[in-house]
Amino acid sequence: MVEKKIDEKGHDLNYLFLLREPFPPFRPDTVILFADELKRRGHHIDWMFQSKEPVPASYHTTWDGGKAWVTATDRRSSVFGKIHKHLLSLWMDLTIITRAKTRKYDFIQVRDRFFGALTGLVAARLSGCKFYFWLSFPFPEMYAYRIEDGESDFPVLDRFRSVALKVILYKIIMPSADFVFVQSDQMKKDVVANGVDANKILPVPMGISLTKLTEWSKLQLEPVKEDSPVVLYLGTLVRDRKLDFLIRVHGYVMEQVPNAKLYLVGGGQCKEDEQLLLDEATRLGILDSIVFTGFLPMEQAWQFLSRANVCVSPFYPTPILNSTSPTKLVEYMAFGKPVVANNHPDQIQVIENSQAGYCVSWDEKEFADAIIAILNNPEEAGKMGERGRRYVEENRAYHSIAEQLDEVYRGLCQ
Repeated sequence: MVEKKIDEKGHDLNYLFLLREPFPPFRPDTVILFADELKRRGHHIDWMFQSKEPVPASYHTTWDGGKAWVTATDRRSSVFGKIHKHLLSLWMDLTIITRAKTRKYDFIQVRDRFFGALTGLVAARLSGCKFYFWLSFPFPEMYAYRIEDGESDFPVLDRFRSVALKVILYKIIMPSADFVFVQSDQMKKDVVANGVDANKILPVPMGISLTKLTEWSKLQLEPVKEDSPVVLYLGTLVRDRKLDFLIRVHGYVMEQVPNAKLYLVGGGQCKEDEQLLLDEATRLGILDSIVFTGFLPMEQAWQFLSRANVCVSPFYPTPILNSTSPTKLVEYMAFGKPVVANNHPDQIQVIENSQAGYCVSWDEKEFADAIIAILNNPEEAGKMGERGRRYVEENRAYHSIAEQLDEVYRGLCQ
């Protein structure tokens, strides 16, 4: 079936992809969308990464059917080590010019690398192919926000980074690119507000692999034994997420549903992250009703998720995170779970279009009331879950996203 589609659409697409994430890659849009779904639709991709772990020297290998050039790194925490790592990274960006000459590419694509985008533009123009840029996070604005929020250790440096990257991104890279991909509708609006042509920008949200979910469902895993109603959060517990909010929400939930349990499936980056939540739960006297699982393999985390009665996606509202595309909500819905989330552009859009749950303001009482409403109405909760699953299959499953993205790439390359 796939081969027939490829034949009907034309020749395989060949492109060089330079990424910010280290090798081996971990992002689902890299591993599933590009390396799996698009590869099966006739996309031959050569990759450029910087190694995650220290290696004696840069090397090339094969990864998911394409050639992968992997640049060495330096993991030392010293000033010299950090400078050396960045110099190696800049060297990788420069080598895209020579890599582009190794075969005839239909286009060169760069994601989240700004100097690499400049050298990628040069490489594309010299080799006569098109250049596409992919922005998954508002990095220039992030540096400015660090200063405003008092989180910057080097405010002068971060101010320079913010100003310089805005000029490079919005005045050079994006206007010069043949096409631009962004992570959400909100990010597109933000980019357009900086003067970039809206007609050359396409939002591509994060998704989920239903194939992996199907494979997981066939595993003979022991079910989670829990008789109480389960409210579940799946994800990182780092303090920047301000999940003490969720602890207080659970306190309100227990006033109406005394036997409710809150499962926090994930861990923090350091011991202090989880301790902050433990202290808040202890202060409220509800620690016995909260389960901290710590970091778990995906298969085990999904086992807890399958037991949940309602899943929550609290996303602390900041200007920086407003343009991102959270995967947590989509993951819950793929499992057919009713959801409660707070107002965030992508979450609002998903819940309004799917009717899979409630979207409320960042308010502890409102959030708790939405959870209680779902727990007290299991019939409607089941319908929400069914609607959410259907929405994901049609709009946020990676096979659906890949089909649409394949059409876009082929149209751009004509």
